[in-house]
Amino acid sequence: MTGLVLERLLADETQTALLGEDLALSLRPGDVLALKGDLGAGKSTLARALIRALADDAGLDVPSPTFTLVQSYDTRVPVHHFDLYRLSSATEIDELGFEEALVQGAALVEWPERAQDYLPKTSVLVELVQHGEGRLARLSGEGAAFDRAARSLAMRRFLENAGWGEARRRHFIGDASARSYEIVSLAGAEPRVLMNSPRLVLGPPVRDGRPYAEIAHLAQSVTAFVAIDRALLAQGVSVPVIHAKDLDQGFLLTEHLGSESFLDSDGLPVAERYAAAAELLAMMHGKAWPERIEAAPGVFHDVPPFDRDAMMIEASLLVDWYVPMITGKPASEALRVGYDREWNALLDRLQGREYTLMLRDFHSPNIIWRGDRTKHDRLGIVDIQDALIGPSAYDVASLAMDARVTISPEIERQTLDAYVAARHAAGVFDEASFLESYAIMAAQRNSKILGIFVRLEKRDGKPYYLKHLPRIRDYLRRALSHPALASLREFYDANGLLEERAL
Repeated sequence: MTGLVLERLLADETQTALLGEDLALSLRPGDVLALKGDLGAGKSTLARALIRALADDAGLDVPSPTFTLVQSYDTRVPVHHFDLYRLSSATEIDELGFEEALVQGAALVEWPERAQDYLPKTSVLVELVQHGEGRLARLSGEGAAFDRAARSLAMRRFLENAGWGEARRRHFIGDASARSYEIVSLAGAEPRVLMNSPRLVLGPPVRDGRPYAEIAHLAQSVTAFVAIDRALLAQGVSVPVIHAKDLDQGFLLTEHLGSESFLDSDGLPVAERYAAAAELLAMMHGKAWPERIEAAPGVFHDVPPFDRDAMMIEASLLVDWYVPMITGKPASEALRVGYDREWNALLDRLQGREYTLMLRDFHSPNIIWRGDRTKHDRLGIVDIQDALIGPSAYDVASLAMDARVTISPEIERQTLDAYVAARHAAGVFDEASFLESYAIMAAQRNSKILGIFVRLEKRDGKPYYLKHLPRIRDYLRRALSHPALASLREFYDANGLLEERAL
């Protein structure tokens, strides 16, 4: 097998098991890990640890497939454990359902040399050889699977440098971006979160020679998270304390704020919690925020503005992605011109309105409820790296029209009332101006989300976002009911942008 080679010393069985965890965290459907080594080299120990990590079950029975030839496990990534030692011919691998296994999951293959030519070229070879009293693991390969494995091993080195080298790693959560999160546990210490935030891939130019991510001011590195985190902590917002960081590689070891959902046990909104989050926003919007923040000695992050270009490129996702899905053809030039005209006229109304630090995705997936705490500390806030300087109304709209859960008009009203009351209690507050800005930002955000959720399905192969579209259309209708948005509402109605569609 050609390609890059990585080596890791394994002093004992514990180190072998940790390598299994590291590889488990990198595994995706379609991957093949070829485990090569003599009898007693540790292949089974490695495979067992990998499967248990995927199952998040340290006591899972993982028998050797020596006699069954293949054992399958319905884990986070379905994994199929092949032992080819008893194959009399390499062609017999087809009879074991090898290709079918890769359609739905990943494969661990012991004794891969028995079917070398039948394994994909993208397989990652993990060779275990004797090295003194321990083993040397030599990984080789090329392509995405090898790159992910290499990054996972780099994360283990990061943990070692932070004094957490023996920590157990388990998948926590991923999101719509390339970021992912793990829970890491070490005896005698509180669990922490390991954040994997690779540098943003900007993508192709979409307007004026600039990529979407640049125009929309998406965070390009983990430096943005570190800077915003510092600023929020300094103002009394409960965001994760960062225990260790590697800004170049995009790794953070942070405080674990808890696992209790902001929603109730049935996944439904709790009005009191939304009101508490609105009051937290009111507190934040009463403070002054720096536009340039030091993330590390000599390393600064300039908080971008939520300017017209960013607002427009986001709103344009509706015509770029949503319109083709509902009509079966690209948006016409006339529709695009009219859409841009209506939105530019509406955004003119934001001139002179209150701007502040805007977290951008302030909604239930990014809020942790901590019922044992009091006041604002009850709310743990995560996913803050894309913060901008923008209209204060935006985050209130993000919360009160939560994209992931249906917020009734009554809870939306209660959330708004809690915010408005807190702002009035704190000093002079222009309620009418705020409510108009709220409607504009709610319409902009929900138009954007209609496009993003279709893009996630069409471009990124994530169809489960489409189930949210009826809710987003309902939110958009609510926002467009404000008198200031009458012209935009007429445009949406005339072009059938709010019609119910079968998915």
